[in-house]
Amino acid sequence: MVLKLYVVSDGPPSLSVRQALALLEIPFQQIDVDFGKGEHMTEEYALMNPQKEIPVMNDDGFFLSESNAILQYICDKYQPGTPLYPVDPQIRAVVNHRLCFNLSTYYANISAYTMAPIFFDYERTPLGLKRVHMALDVFETYLTRAGTTHAAADHLTIADFQLINSTMTLEAIGFDFSKYEKVSQWYEDFKKDYPELWKISEDAMKEIQHFNANPPDLSHMNHPIHPIRKIKK
Repeated sequence: MVLKLYVVSDGPPSLSVRQALALLEIPFQQIDVDFGKGEHMTEEYALMNPQKEIPVMNDDGFFLSESNAILQYICDKYQPGTPLYPVDPQIRAVVNHRLCFNLSTYYANISAYTMAPIFFDYERTPLGLKRVHMALDVFETYLTRAGTTHAAADHLTIADFQLINSTMTLEAIGFDFSKYEKVSQWYEDFKKDYPELWKISEDAMKEIQHFNANPPDLSHMNHPIHPIRKIKK
């Protein structure tokens, strides 16, 4: 049975898994989940992922959520030893660190400023802006200290996918991060060096740009975590 991946078209975690599958040339069936209709909030979806988050992978009955775990799994199962997820303990540790950093700090703070106000009842605040700059400054420091061409090594790894797609959401809302020279260079190099992979991110960025200018009406959704924006009639 071909691997199935449930995705949302503009979701950074979904994009990262799609990029890894594309680069590794792993056949898969992409199943688009309509976030606006709340398809991920159904009891049927919860059977696959009780967190009701996207993406979810179904590998012949083996269900796995959390994009970091999915990335690690597909590398280990389908192309063990791939440079995308190196077996050297120290290099792999750095890759794992960057994945954790993205989840806990980089994407967490950036998406709260870029994505959450588009879809839910949040505002872009001075404190949120401060947290974005904090995240960028830390990543700039990691890149400077490591001296590597990519996020975790001198070659592409799964950590780059997650961090690229987090950064992409900044570009989507017109956020200028050019003063972070290492981050900016790494980001532009990815676009230039991996055009087919960047195309996956770029298509999503256009969707985010559209939603940023035209916030969707999700007033029908009963979200367990995020406050729903009340639409003025």
